[in-house]
Amino acid sequence: MISFASRKARRHAAMSEDFERELTREMLRTELMRVRALIITGCVMAVLLTAIYLVDSSAVERVWQGTRGLAEIYGLLTGFILFEVWVHTQIRKNLRLGRDLPAIRRYIGALIETSLPTVILLLQIRTMGASEALGFTVPLFYFIFVILSTLRLDFWLSTFTGFVAAAELLAVALIFDPESGAGEPQIYFHAVRSTIILICGVLAGAVGARLRRQFAASIAAATARDQVTDLFGQHVSPQVVDRLMAAGTSAGGDVRRVAVMFVDFRGFTAGAQSRTPQEVVDRLDGAFAVLVDILDREGGIVNKFLGDGFLALFGAPLEASDAAHRAVAAGREMLTAMDRINAQTSWPLRIGIGIHFGEVVAGNIGSPRRKEYTVIGDTVNFASRLEALNKEFGSQLLISASVREALGDDGNDAVPLGEVEVRGYEQKVAVFQLG
Repeated sequence: MISFASRKARRHAAMSEDFERELTREMLRTELMRVRALIITGCVMAVLLTAIYLVDSSAVERVWQGTRGLAEIYGLLTGFILFEVWVHTQIRKNLRLGRDLPAIRRYIGALIETSLPTVILLLQIRTMGASEALGFTVPLFYFIFVILSTLRLDFWLSTFTGFVAAAELLAVALIFDPESGAGEPQIYFHAVRSTIILICGVLAGAVGARLRRQFAASIAAATARDQVTDLFGQHVSPQVVDRLMAAGTSAGGDVRRVAVMFVDFRGFTAGAQSRTPQEVVDRLDGAFAVLVDILDREGGIVNKFLGDGFLALFGAPLEASDAAHRAVAAGREMLTAMDRINAQTSWPLRIGIGIHFGEVVAGNIGSPRRKEYTVIGDTVNFASRLEALNKEFGSQLLISASVREALGDDGNDAVPLGEVEVRGYEQKVAVFQLG
């Protein structure tokens, strides 16, 4: 038999896998945003170059010494855009497969992308001269790549991007600017500018790491909530889900003392025969909505719907010292609510309720591929039989002796129906009716 610790370890391992998978997908989505931004930036730069050429062709001659230099820039931008389009397709492919990009590919991609302004700067130095090119707008392009590196959600990758930009800009300045000798003021200008770019890379990495932690926290919370939903179905109120997430849940079998409630609509099948399927569904959904709201308020959960009825639990999955009191309070309020609804509809419904209090085994039960949280034990079986006795007594709310005992003075209005025979039980049992 698998120990509780083993089950818990397997459950945490499954949650960890789900968490890592979803975090990877979120990082790939932000990476797609970054690549799209770079593609748009490349296209915008190409459009601006075209506009300059059309509006002021003399500027092309001054900056690029004719259309040949401009064509080289166009070629670089085209190659850059095609490269980013290829990266985009690779990321989408990995996103569909649910796997991350290798770290080495990320760093190589960052090196290639961040080197684009460097290549453009070298072309500008050839056509404009070192001092003019280094003082022109091209060095500012590094900031685009540094800022967008935030979307990588990786501190070291953003820092690497800032380092590549700073190192390449400083190297170009030291090699090609002949007036930047050692000790000259100009060298300090280039060093300070490169240092600022490096600092921006570090800051972008810090912001990206912060965003990653926020994504991770959100995904962890969503994963935990999904685990609760998978375990307990959609019949748990948001308040109970929050409490379960705070208290933790156990997928193993636990022995608990709970109040088990069975609810069934009397004569529903006969009434449904003269109505359309949609009318039947609408009437049943409307009644269920009211009854489940009452359960939520009293801290109970619907464990499963049973056609025109349901099984509800008080004291599981969250323990409740007053489970019997809550169950009876919910049963009384259900009767009052149904009377109110019946006064407003042409199809009145009468419900039967049976409540028993005792020990059950509560846990996640089923096949390895599909499990559900449920309760098993004689307490459940007896509650079902108890509800069925409503037909025999013409009553609507029956409780067992254990519930009557748990109620204490709050159950003084319970009417004893004596020792009665219950199907499947050899000895007669005490049954009480509540109005």
